[in-house]
Formats: sequence, C-alpha cells, structure tokens
Amino acid sequence: MSTPKSTIEPISAPLSVLAQAKLPTQYGEFDLYAFPNAMGAEPHLALVYRSDSKDIPLVRVHSECLTGDVFSSTKCDCEAQLHFGLSQISQAQTGILIYLRQEGRGIGLVEKIKAYALQDQGLDTIQANLELGHLVDARNFAVAADILKALKINKIKLITNNPQKQQALSTEGIDVIDVMPTPRFETAQNKAYLDLKSLKMGHKL
Repeated sequence: MSTPKSTIEPISAPLSVLAQAKLPTQYGEFDLYAFPNAMGAEPHLALVYRSDSKDIPLVRVHSECLTGDVFSSTKCDCEAQLHFGLSQISQAQTGILIYLRQEGRGIGLVEKIKAYALQDQGLDTIQANLELGHLVDARNFAVAADILKALKINKIKLITNNPQKQQALSTEGIDVIDVMPTPRFETAQNKAYLDLKSLKMGHKL
C-alpha cells in the first residue's frame, strides 16, 4: 500500500465570479454563480436563493458525486442529501447550495470507480481509498468559506452531518450559528457505508 496522497486545494486570493445567471429549478429560482477551481477542474458552483427575508441563510456544502447526483446510485446517500439541501433552502426562502467539484471525497471520478471495484471485492470505502494510495477524505471545505465571503456572507446556518465541515468553515471565519442534520437516507446497498461514516468518519447520523 502506497503513502496516501493529499489533494488539498491551496487557499489563494479572494475568489472572483466567473459567470452568473438565473437558474429555475423544481425548488424555485436560484442565482447560479461559477467560481474558479484552483485544482484546474470544473468550476465550483453556488446556487443562491434570494428573497426579502432578513433571516440568516441556510447553507449546504455539497461535494460532487456524479454516480449519485446524476445516475441515482444507491451505493451512497449523496443524491438524497443534495435534494434535501435544495428543498430546505427553498422552504427557508433564503440560502445557498455550494457545489464543490470534489468527486469521490476528493480523489476524482476515475479513482472513485477503482475504489468501487475494490469494494466489490470486499473492502470498505476507507480501505479502498487507502489501498489506492489516497487519504480517507481528501476534500477541502475551506474553499466553501472563500465562496461565502465572495458572496458577502459571514454568518450561516449549516445543513450537515459532518463536523469537519462546520469546523473548516468556522476556522476560516464563517460564523456557524446553528447546524441542521440531514436524515439518514438508507438503502440496502448503502447501509454499511452509512454505518462506516458514523463509526469511523465522525458523521453524526
């Protein structure tokens, strides 16, 4: 087994908006922003629900999962969490969905598929990442703080089960005044994965 590789994205100068447009969705109309990705991949995105509400915005920081978000894989709970975040933001009438291009907990799509193949052979998701020479979780949530600052937001309510997200945002100067957990979106195929996230990765499921 090789030494785990880090893909931590460096924090640079204040982010600038690359593009902006309206995005109508089943959850209402959002302002869609594209932000630069220091790793050179597709841009990070922010879906901003604006209203006249003066309430503190509800924020979901969601890492890209093509297999779940697009193809509705039942190996994870990503699609359900994505739609839960959008629906809660819509109901709150104010909030932001930050979509970070950090596929496969930061290892990329090809390596994620390789990890899936190892899981088919009996390894769990942690063992598979380590076997491929990656960190258990190589994501960088600090970039989400940069995006919030670019949007002039410094105080939020956060939708998450992952304490690392709250800690990363707080460390970068974002005041997280409340945390809303997501439900446990369990399937027959993801039960062991959710158990592992709870027991070994610190997620509060």
